[in-house]
Amino acid sequence: MRVVLVGAPGAGKGTQAKFLARHYGIPAISTGDIFRTHISEQTELGRAAKRYMDGGGLVPDEVTIKIVRDRLEHPDTSRGFLLDGFPRTVPQAEALQEMLEELSTPLDAVLEMQVDVDEAIRRISGRRICSDCGHVAHIEFDPPKVKGVCDVCGGALEQRDDDLPETVRTRLAVYQRDTSPLIGFYDNLGLLVPIQAEGRVEDITPRVIAALDSAASAPRASSTTST
Repeated sequence: MRVVLVGAPGAGKGTQAKFLARHYGIPAISTGDIFRTHISEQTELGRAAKRYMDGGGLVPDEVTIKIVRDRLEHPDTSRGFLLDGFPRTVPQAEALQEMLEELSTPLDAVLEMQVDVDEAIRRISGRRICSDCGHVAHIEFDPPKVKGVCDVCGGALEQRDDDLPETVRTRLAVYQRDTSPLIGFYDNLGLLVPIQAEGRVEDITPRVIAALDSAASAPRASSTTST
């Protein structure tokens, strides 16, 4: 099973990726994690990415694509993978299609996690992260036993600046501007699998698995990027 996860911030991509990776026995690959690994290991690609990040700029597509390709060539992806955080733009999606054709590993589906704006803000703005161990709590869905105190290590729970409601609205606007065109791109390729992502996690996951299994078994035309 080879899947790309797309959806606005707060849609639950990371949460579903963990369940799906365990269900299918494949790695959930976050581009943020890949970047951090390359930077910590001081690889050539990591050093290239770090130069842009330290300067406050975006890592160019060329470097990002090389880092993603390096990860997809690892043996643990032989049975499939879940990509979370890449692609973010149509040019990146086109490059990914070309890459996967070269590797003879075409996508089975692109899972679009759909969530209402107000629900996304509610989910993200309620998160609290431990300043010591990184444990994530939620004031509504997973409240700590003691307000402001981490259940795991007793550290202080804090709200990140980018989880503030006004910041979340900005992040959602950026998603609509830059990333939502991916939906049309993958829909045209017959790969899009939209999922209503509101409700309880335990209710969403079975729907996702059923939809992905159906998409993977359906006959599909060649997923070329030409029009």
